[in-house]
Amino acid sequence: MPVGTGIFEAKLLEMTTLYTQQSSNVRKTWFMMTGFLLLIILLGFVLSFMYNNPSLLYGAIILSLLLNISAYWFSDKIVLSMAGAHRIESKQDYPELWNTLENLCITAGLPMPKLYIIDDPAPNAFATGRNKDNAVVAVTTGLIPLLTKSELEGVLAHELAHIGNRDMLVQTVVVVFAGVISLVADMALRMSVFGGGEERKNPAFLLLGLLAVILLPIAATIIRLAISREREFLADATGALITRYPEGLATALQKISNFHQPMKVQHAAIAHLYISDPSGINDVSEAREHEKVSWFAKLFMTHPPVQERVDALLGRGQAS
Repeated sequence: MPVGTGIFEAKLLEMTTLYTQQSSNVRKTWFMMTGFLLLIILLGFVLSFMYNNPSLLYGAIILSLLLNISAYWFSDKIVLSMAGAHRIESKQDYPELWNTLENLCITAGLPMPKLYIIDDPAPNAFATGRNKDNAVVAVTTGLIPLLTKSELEGVLAHELAHIGNRDMLVQTVVVVFAGVISLVADMALRMSVFGGGEERKNPAFLLLGLLAVILLPIAATIIRLAISREREFLADATGALITRYPEGLATALQKISNFHQPMKVQHAAIAHLYISDPSGINDVSEAREHEKVSWFAKLFMTHPPVQERVDALLGRGQAS
């Protein structure tokens, strides 16, 4: 068999694996979204049983929807302000970065997003915006000199994948669900402690209700973070399909994780948007544990372990 044919077949298999991974991650995301809905239904049932008054749940849903839809509509301005990002007005300021993003947009069939820079030596990047016509891509000053051209393409394609996959919309829905559960659970706890009523006459029912309103927000947080990790796997796979060179993104992720320096400005509320955890804590713990992260630790991570992402990109294992 000619060497060229073997390389072509290997790349074809790699692309097929990425398509399969992409479809799998979409299914997992919607499966977990269904889990969110079931948690809300369960919480509503518990509260209705405890207080015989479902209006508490309805009011919390409406309030949470209004707050989170407003945040979604102005998400780009909020996130950019929190990150301390500044818009690149001219191609001449960062010509290679601008041209690379512009070419990838043509390949992906997406309009050119607004490009922002963050003055920070730690390498990182994120995308935000409510839709593809109002999208933003921001990179740190530390990212550009660290990466080769193919690695930079991988990172920018990953961010374009977030825009194309409408991840801001998905994350907003997730935050709405999690917000509803947390808000209603908090209100129910306060009513249980400070309020009165017939439900207080049966300690067994009260205890079960209290356990539910305590544990459901924790379950909602775990599902929210799991969806965030799946969207990262999905953006990795989609980004690799845009560039047709998964090795570029894989080596970029390794370089970023090996930098071991947290970003100067950090906000937990937007940590999930970055291509890598801006605190750098998970990267350090992965290196210390030889890239092995326990299943329990993964439950509370915004991003998948870097080695799992690299393995998935290079076809050495399945994202989980």
